[in-house]
Amino acid sequence: MANPSDILSVALWAANLAAPVNGVDAWVENIDEQMRQAAKAGARLLMMPEYAAEQWLSFAPRRLEASEEIPWLASRSEAVLSALKPLPARYGIALLAGTMPVKTGPGREGAPPYVNRAHLLLPDGRVVVHDKLCLTPPEKDPDGWDLSAGDTVTVVEWEGLRIATLVCLDIELPAIAARLAALAPDLILVPSQTETLAGVHRVFGCARARATELFAVVCAVGCVGAVETGQPRGGYVSGAAVYLPSDAAIGHTGVWDEMPPVDKSSGPGPVLIARDIPLGRIRDFRREGAEVWPGAWDAGHVRFVEA
Repeated sequence: MANPSDILSVALWAANLAAPVNGVDAWVENIDEQMRQAAKAGARLLMMPEYAAEQWLSFAPRRLEASEEIPWLASRSEAVLSALKPLPARYGIALLAGTMPVKTGPGREGAPPYVNRAHLLLPDGRVVVHDKLCLTPPEKDPDGWDLSAGDTVTVVEWEGLRIATLVCLDIELPAIAARLAALAPDLILVPSQTETLAGVHRVFGCARARATELFAVVCAVGCVGAVETGQPRGGYVSGAAVYLPSDAAIGHTGVWDEMPPVDKSSGPGPVLIARDIPLGRIRDFRREGAEVWPGAWDAGHVRFVEA
């Protein structure tokens, strides 16, 4: 039997936010069912998209103003996490529960008290969090979602795998990848939420580039559809993909598996089961044997001049 850190199958769930739920319990039950199916399919990780929690707005007591949405969602996050924590041990697989707003306190020096936080729940009971580092204009709008940015990237080891999470826009920043390279991650998880095909291609194109830059596997998935609030509301378009380094020994294209973007779906949303990702081979080639990868290359000695 292969070591879990050598070969990994993952389930990438492009959650359909247009499917209404009638409460937190129903939302958790949907995840329970997706984890059951993912485990049955042989996946060791179920990954959900950024702001999967926005689906909760379908059972809000009234239509909320943009500035009210984050506090309302954050007020339910703790209860949701408590309900989700037993699921990884129950099914023996990890869960990246997308992202959800979380209240962190009074905020730093007057900064907003909420963050966009991803939670990676492991079967051994650990919960590893990542607060989105680089926020979009709507996330920074004082009259909108008004969030604070995170300042930490955590690499966690699980069953021999070194895993990091970067949320949506975070993966588009080469400065983060350059520093992350020194920590030798095996797997980068990228939950995203995009409103346009341009956004999809930015996130997924950069995820593919990071796979080569870091000589690691990068998994990306976003949500689809418009949340049903009873009022007109913009929707989301996305797909799912697993990217590898573009290296002749492990696949020339750098694409292990992918599901094309869609803007609507039926039921809970499409799931990509990406099977038998060769993490062990990639790790071995990262250490020695890649065609041209120079390692965690430091450009500190390079001069940049204007001519």
